[in-house]
Amino acid sequence: MTVMAVRHFLDIDALDTQTLKSLIASARALKNETPGAQSTMLPSTSVLALMFDKPSTRTRVSFDVAMRQLGGQTIVLNSGETQLGRGETIADTARVLSRYIDAIMLRTDAHSKITELAEYASVPVINGLTDYSHPCQVMADILTYEEHRGSIAGRNVVWVGDGNNMVTSWMHAAVRFGFSLRIACPKELSPDPAVLAWVKKEGGETLVTQDPGEAAAGGDLVMTDVWVSMGDKNAAERRKLLAPYQVDQKLMKCAEKDAIFMHCLPAHRGDEVTADVIDGPQSVVFDEAENRLHAQKAILAWCLGLK
Repeated sequence: MTVMAVRHFLDIDALDTQTLKSLIASARALKNETPGAQSTMLPSTSVLALMFDKPSTRTRVSFDVAMRQLGGQTIVLNSGETQLGRGETIADTARVLSRYIDAIMLRTDAHSKITELAEYASVPVINGLTDYSHPCQVMADILTYEEHRGSIAGRNVVWVGDGNNMVTSWMHAAVRFGFSLRIACPKELSPDPAVLAWVKKEGGETLVTQDPGEAAAGGDLVMTDVWVSMGDKNAAERRKLLAPYQVDQKLMKCAEKDAIFMHCLPAHRGDEVTADVIDGPQSVVFDEAENRLHAQKAILAWCLGLK
């Protein structure tokens, strides 16, 4: 009997285009099914451990609901509630949890934590966010774009603001899904140069500029993120650097007339985006937030061998 290799979902660049597109298609199909239709996909004894080193609203609720809708259960482990907070190694924690549960989702800071967890776990590990990347969010974003505008391949995707973990996952996605990524950010908050080098090596199309108008010109999708994230230091300095990168109506007018706006939330109206943009007709932020549930349901199904 052939034993299937453990399927981790750690980063978009770790999977091939066919697999990623099939996940988007699966998410769309699961979303369109009659509510409750997936409730017997997993045995009721299947358990997903949700581990949090950082607070969460969307990640926690969407993964919890996704696992329950597939028929399984969840257990939440917050930072400080496990022996990890008292010096137990990630490797030992991975080995132990693998004896109890069927999959692990981790939302943490250092990316090395999730790669080590996956190295020693014998069950699937899913990246719910690290300081390096946020692949589940970007999969939900792509699902959202394609629901509203069709295939993202060949489109112009615009990021305005900090060259953060979201940008890393968008750069990975630009290569795998075949779209152009335009990043406007201050020099001090530029994207990871190693990831930019990977994009170039893979033949991806990415523009990095300090001019938001240049990046937004002809854009089909415009995105931003909070100026000060959890763990960021020097908030005042960051706000000063990012002030010219606010997404407002003037910037949206640089994009295509039918461009849509996304934000992974939480948002701070009047900082990274004006209220008339995020609450306006081009915004799809709440569709985007809902699609975390459907994208992650597809990821869970794939990791657990259901798809």
